[in-house]
Amino acid sequence: MIIINKYNAMFFDALKKELIIRNFSQKTINSYIYYNQDLISFCKKDPRNVKESDIKEYLEYLLDKRNVSSSTARLALNALKFYYLKVQKRKFNFLLNNIPKKPKKLPVVLSRQEVSKLLSVIKNQKHKTILALMYSAGLRVSEVVKIKIQDIDLDNKIIWIRQGKGKKDRQSIISKKLFKVLQKQVSLKGAKEYLFSGQNPDTHLSIRSVEKFFHNALEKANVKKKATCHSLRHSFATHLLEDGVDIRYIQTLLGHSNVTTTQIYTKVSNKFLSQIKSPLDG
Repeated sequence: MIIINKYNAMFFDALKKELIIRNFSQKTINSYIYYNQDLISFCKKDPRNVKESDIKEYLEYLLDKRNVSSSTARLALNALKFYYLKVQKRKFNFLLNNIPKKPKKLPVVLSRQEVSKLLSVIKNQKHKTILALMYSAGLRVSEVVKIKIQDIDLDNKIIWIRQGKGKKDRQSIISKKLFKVLQKQVSLKGAKEYLFSGQNPDTHLSIRSVEKFFHNALEKANVKKKATCHSLRHSFATHLLEDGVDIRYIQTLLGHSNVTTTQIYTKVSNKFLSQIKSPLDG
């Protein structure tokens, strides 16, 4: 239970305004406010009286008692770091020197056969198109739901991803197999309408809805991997790499600022691994 007194309300308003001024995404704003509220609730102190030890104990509580992942703990720390170092200008050395390391986990990648099987079990054409578009263009689930008709350039066979992660625009490719489906949608809807609208035509389909039918399809296709919607994006990058596409082009299609981020797919590609002969077979 988060206790919010009159000062705390002002504190959260000031934090929110600073985040907006610095052009943070709404998702990040919500997360940063949440973890700062949660800290106050945990230590039961006025924000002005929070000490380094309180922050350290809170992070230990998140990791040890609530069993959050390393990435979640890192998000919480970044939220607190932003407020206490950049907004309050406090000198907390702990925040500078103790960032939980994110474990180096390889992404879950579906094989081409698994992607094909996944799509084949989906009867709803809209659902199938969404997942096929995510895989064929390397889209995040948050990006595919926000695509508008005006973002589809059929003449040049490209799709525009507006204000993706990091608030950057980028382009990706349109699969030949999806061309006619998209062509039909373009002819039926207005330029500013969402390609995949929700129950209200003026709103887009929710991320949760996509995640739900993805997992239903995964189960129906009997794919045992611990995959998420993001696995389709991972699969897109990995399969392009296996097809010999230059990693710099893949970097551009994914919208990665640094090619180092893209290089992780060289570690999950099985193109060369499958060609190695096991000593047992010798």
